[in-house]
Amino acid sequence: MKSVKYGSALLACFILLYLVPLEFRALWQPDETRYAEISREMLATGNWIVPHFLDLRYFEKPVAGYWINNISQYLFGHNNFGVRFGSVFSVTLSALLTAWLAFQLWRDKTIAILSGVVFLTCLLVYGIGTYSVLDPMITLWMTAALCCFWGASSAKTTGGKIAGYILLGFACGMGVMTKGFLALAVPVVGVLPWVIAQKRWKELLLFGPIAVISAVLITLPWALAVAKAEPDFWNYFFWVEHIQRFAEKDAQHKAPFWYYIPFLIAGSLPWLAFLPGAIKRSFQERREQNGAFYLLGWVVMPLLFFSIAKGKLPTYILPCFAPLAILMARHAVLLARAGSRTLRVNGWINLAFGILCVLIVLLVLAPFGLSSHPVYDATENSKVVLGVIAFGVWGVVGALTLFQSSQRWFWAGACPLGLALLLGAVIPVQVIHSKQPQAFIESVRPELEKSHFVLTDNVGVGAGLAWELKRSDIILYGNKGEVNYGLSYPDARHRYIDGGDLAGWLAEHRHEGAVSLVILLSRQRDLSDQGLPPADSEYSDGRLVLLQYNKQP
Repeated sequence: MKSVKYGSALLACFILLYLVPLEFRALWQPDETRYAEISREMLATGNWIVPHFLDLRYFEKPVAGYWINNISQYLFGHNNFGVRFGSVFSVTLSALLTAWLAFQLWRDKTIAILSGVVFLTCLLVYGIGTYSVLDPMITLWMTAALCCFWGASSAKTTGGKIAGYILLGFACGMGVMTKGFLALAVPVVGVLPWVIAQKRWKELLLFGPIAVISAVLITLPWALAVAKAEPDFWNYFFWVEHIQRFAEKDAQHKAPFWYYIPFLIAGSLPWLAFLPGAIKRSFQERREQNGAFYLLGWVVMPLLFFSIAKGKLPTYILPCFAPLAILMARHAVLLARAGSRTLRVNGWINLAFGILCVLIVLLVLAPFGLSSHPVYDATENSKVVLGVIAFGVWGVVGALTLFQSSQRWFWAGACPLGLALLLGAVIPVQVIHSKQPQAFIESVRPELEKSHFVLTDNVGVGAGLAWELKRSDIILYGNKGEVNYGLSYPDARHRYIDGGDLAGWLAEHRHEGAVSLVILLSRQRDLSDQGLPPADSEYSDGRLVLLQYNKQP
């Protein structure tokens, strides 16, 4: 009876954390509007081989991640839930694999279940797992690779080892088709410490080629198909998306070596107190056969790998959290059985975090706070209250775990509930106007729908326009952004207007129909600074501006 009660509680928390909020948070640009539109175009055209974005060739990523999003939108429709469910699906499968591996390692149902819970409720996992990007998909395949290699290494028969390495190759191959060749590098560096410590070189060299062959076979059909359709895909994808992004001086998102340390620490909330001890315990057990050191390698080595790379984003280390969740869950369970004070320390950390965030909302973000440039304006006090409640829930749950900690410590998994349910309602207006274009587009939909041409100076806003209007022929003005490569093809050059050519373009094209131009203003500039031709009508929400040019005879 108790197990049914706990199971129902876990299911309810999962629904509240991962499913209920999806539809009620507006899509963010540029990431969510981009991935929403790419999959919408794939479904509309039936081309599941070559990714297109705004009807332009888009070679930044392969297709497997889009396939998951395509299926999600096909099943649930072109809505916010359908856009994000692919990420939730991937993270949920990763959690189930995490629980499975934990059980294989220690044959303890408590550790197994809590490993999945810890994974799903880690702040970084939750934040990215309900956000439409491709990192949850690559995390799924890397978690599968983590499980497959252990399964292959633990198999007692030759047939079992071969099957494990075949599945390992399948997972890595799908990872390659999701985010590229890093899906091959991460498993290799992840297993090296354990292979060295356990002296398993002979087995790896004997069976490793099976995984390579399996990976090649799963990727080859699409690799050949995309090369036939777009011969330049692999040249661009390899040199620009791998070499330049991660190694060259002009790599995107450059950051210092230590960049990931604060994200690992903050991302481990609400289980942070267990992080140091879990890492220490797994290192101390490096000579044992229980797999703790194997998991540690999958945390530390990919973290070092991404830290060495010049280009960095917080989402890159998401695959590290599956093995880390198992280590923290096991460490916490062992501490609970021993009655350790660390359980209370974790409660104090969550209480302090909740109080700190409440104070930041009240003293820094609120219009009545101490900041001279508050994030909320004077009309948004209700959002301030909701923000206080959201972080207050975190602190309250932390406080509850301080009492009877040995029985309540795992309640920490409920800390993010307030954020999950209220986040969409606490976004400041100035952020909505710059990062969530859906509301603006809806307010001017009649003007946009009757326009023959729709132009914008921002790719993320352009993706939002395409998604909401269900049309991919958005024309970019003055800023090529991330579709610069796609616009370089001769058949796509008419999809871009240089900043100084707008007046001439309007004079040439307005006889074909009305023109809508959507401008995203920076905080330091207003519309008069743009040097735009006078419009027949204008609408603005402060950051986004619609200029309407009527049809001329």
